[in-house]
Amino acid sequence: MSAQPQNLFRIRPMQPADLVAVARNDKASYPFPWSKRIFRDCLRVGYRCFVATDLSAAVVGHALLSIAFDEAHVLNICVAPAYRRQGIARQLLDQLLQEADAANARNLLLEVRPSNRAARRLYAAYGFRRIAKRPDYYPAKHGREDAYLLSRRVQPFSE
Repeated sequence: MSAQPQNLFRIRPMQPADLVAVARNDKASYPFPWSKRIFRDCLRVGYRCFVATDLSAAVVGHALLSIAFDEAHVLNICVAPAYRRQGIARQLLDQLLQEADAANARNLLLEVRPSNRAARRLYAAYGFRRIAKRPDYYPAKHGREDAYLLSRRVQPFSE
């Protein structure tokens, strides 16, 4: 549990005007970030895209979700390095779970790097379980890195 009051950050739908900040945060967070074009395409095709903003309305995090039939897939969750460990990733994940629930999705899937221990801890706290391994899924500094495929039931959200 974070000591940071959650009302210092707001979650809202991502807008095209947010794309520069979103891409900048992704670049600051990952050695192989998504491009601004990828985020723009996600908005264009109608994925559920959200940003977290601080009190000054600066974009400090983002999350993207695709939903097809009864399955939702977390595409990206990112919090700018200076804003980590303040509960923002939890707020973003809560938003994605609410979206999946509202769309009547039954399962929520995501991939995570085995080396990303902080994300794995967060997902475990939310009841995600590893269901598979995707070999050579992510680009890595020296080749490729596997991904763990995680899943959890969506409904009811209160679980």
